[in-house]
Amino acid sequence: MICVSVGRSRHKHMLAEHKHLAEQGAQLVELRLDYISSRVNLARLLNERPTPVIVTYRREQDGGKFAGSEEQRMMFIREAIALGADYVDLEEDIAANVPRFGKTKRIVSYHNFRNTPDDLEELHARMAGMDPDVIKIATMAQRPHDNLRMLELVKSSEVPTAGMCMGDIGTPSRILGAKFGAPFTYATFHHERTLAPGQLSFDQMREVYGYEKIGAETAVYGVVADPVAHSLSPHIHNAAFRADGIDAVYTPFRVPPDSLAEFMEDAPRLGLKGLSVTIPHKEAIAAHLTKIDPAAKGIAAVNTVVFRDGQVIGYNTDYKAAMDALEHGLRGPNEQPVAGAASPLHGKRVMVLGAGGVARALLYGLQKRGAQVVAASRTKGRAEALAKEFGGRAVEWAARHNVDVDVLINGTPIGMHPNVDESPYGKAHLRPSMVVFDTVYNPESTLLVKEAREHGCRVVTGVEMFIRQASLQYLLFTGHEPPFEVMRETLKRAIGPVKY
Repeated sequence: MICVSVGRSRHKHMLAEHKHLAEQGAQLVELRLDYISSRVNLARLLNERPTPVIVTYRREQDGGKFAGSEEQRMMFIREAIALGADYVDLEEDIAANVPRFGKTKRIVSYHNFRNTPDDLEELHARMAGMDPDVIKIATMAQRPHDNLRMLELVKSSEVPTAGMCMGDIGTPSRILGAKFGAPFTYATFHHERTLAPGQLSFDQMREVYGYEKIGAETAVYGVVADPVAHSLSPHIHNAAFRADGIDAVYTPFRVPPDSLAEFMEDAPRLGLKGLSVTIPHKEAIAAHLTKIDPAAKGIAAVNTVVFRDGQVIGYNTDYKAAMDALEHGLRGPNEQPVAGAASPLHGKRVMVLGAGGVARALLYGLQKRGAQVVAASRTKGRAEALAKEFGGRAVEWAARHNVDVDVLINGTPIGMHPNVDESPYGKAHLRPSMVVFDTVYNPESTLLVKEAREHGCRVVTGVEMFIRQASLQYLLFTGHEPPFEVMRETLKRAIGPVKY
């Protein structure tokens, strides 16, 4: 179950949001009294309430807005109990001072906005002795391992426990709570009005992650990156699971580089079956695999990990997706590939901008298809190393416009949201005879893509590559043919003006 937190300064707005949430199917709403700017009228908020409610009056020291006297706050908490609120939230340091009364259930809560304490189990045991119906623990995640500690605490608890880690490192604990037995998790009314760090909206929890259908047997997949909040992979893969009727959830995992080894050790206990891997882990993750596909080994970059039969296997779907998208663009929309014929890339002069994991995959694929490759990177040494490894040549970044090429490929993040006014290549140097391929997919129409179209170039967008590589990942994850059009339409909606 998802508990939606509502914090508004006026009673009428809080009532209107509560009514709207009930109409949208919310089953539990938290009324944050500390957000109300006038004197609180509890009877007005509780009479004829459309769903069960948790009444919370949070102090500033616990991340709330109430700055008045503790005597005044306690008076309203006791009034909520007297009026028959379904739940009241009692911080662990005051819970012993508020006796049980009537049918109101007690949530004993603890908040820590600095870290996830080492004595989590001892804290939980102390709270369990305060006559709770539910224990709520919300702590700040400092490393991905905090999520596992919190989720395993939830799973082992005899008292129903809503445990979650805050911040973007802690997001998985909010999504996977149901798998580990949490009675509910918290979400906000709207994604732009979070009431706690890392909190997701009701729509995100329900529409993107399908939280209400997550259970103990739900398989876990995800994307591992740092940062990860911008990733649209959860939208696409979760939509594909839903279309295919697969009991699985795909979660964003923000994993700093120094936490990757620990995260991979934790993966089986989280129930992980597969991972998409992106910046900055595509090369480093190889050290944590038991087996690597030949293409991923040749590229020396992994973008897909599958946990299967005790093996941790690395693949690279970037290169095939990129080559398929590029060859499709070179052939034209109605031209079909001919069996046994050479790739349309064969003999073409291709310049790849960038020297990261995507560029490695591109150069590997281009070498296999007989293209003449030039690499250019802002870090010349990396471009030279790549060119040497894959049989091409390197040029200085400043000299990239001086190279006569048939195909230009952007393998850098330049132009990616939110830096949409940047381009890796000067528009004055674009020519109608060029094919321009931008691997950035958000936005689809990057500045490079727009300017290439204006100059009459044939264009291949990052959406084509992204959907193809995600589809190949889905096949590796599930063994099912991917619902390609569902994935494409989901991505188009996610990068469009209307977002969850």
